[in-house]
Amino acid sequence: MALAESDLEAPAPSLLRLAREATGLLELPGLAWRARGLLDQPRGDGSSVVVLPGFGADDRSTWPLRTYLSRLGYRVRGWGLGRNDRDVPETAERMGEVVGELADRHGDAVSLVGWSLGGYIAREVARDRPEAVRQVITFGSPVIGGPKYTTAAVLASRRGWDLDGIAAAVAERKRVPLEVPITAIYSRRDGVVDWRACIDDEGGGPIEHVEVRATHVGLGFSAEVYRLVAQRLARTDRETRGASLR
Repeated sequence: MALAESDLEAPAPSLLRLAREATGLLELPGLAWRARGLLDQPRGDGSSVVVLPGFGADDRSTWPLRTYLSRLGYRVRGWGLGRNDRDVPETAERMGEVVGELADRHGDAVSLVGWSLGGYIAREVARDRPEAVRQVITFGSPVIGGPKYTTAAVLASRRGWDLDGIAAAVAERKRVPLEVPITAIYSRRDGVVDWRACIDDEGGGPIEHVEVRATHVGLGFSAEVYRLVAQRLARTDRETRGASLR
């Protein structure tokens, strides 16, 4: 399922795309209708989960998902770093420290769940701190090109971003392979990130791609995504229960 950068296109903002993304908020009330089915998902074992927000967002955006995972029995927290709009390498380093401290405190590896840019940062934390990370689950996260194949590219001139330089740095990071299980959730209806940029093209640990139907905004409030996150967290819990940190 590997893709080359030549297969991708930088998505240009459009009124149609923006209108579709606005409908993503309609997923939120749908969670209440599906609450019973969502709470019937496998229970957690009290292990630690950190949920990372997307670009420009903070922990308030992930409150519904964190509340849900807490109800299932996980020890859940937000990333605690405010708005996700800072230097990405520096942010990944800070997040790595947070995850390392959390793993040491509880004596077990931490699962990372990230939305959009938060998912990319989660992957980089796992790349640097594989001993502290149990697994990574991402949704709508660009793993190719950084912001180059997202609507955030329109901010490049304003923020002084070198899109090609960032894309090269992202590719260079892949010289260090990922060792932990990755679940990459993506949607062809995503109006913010080119879905093809969410396809992981590197080897290393086991990688699973799962396609859903949701806008980029809707991914954070989708019952389908919530079920997938719960199932993947529980599956890895059963496989790794009792394992200690390396």
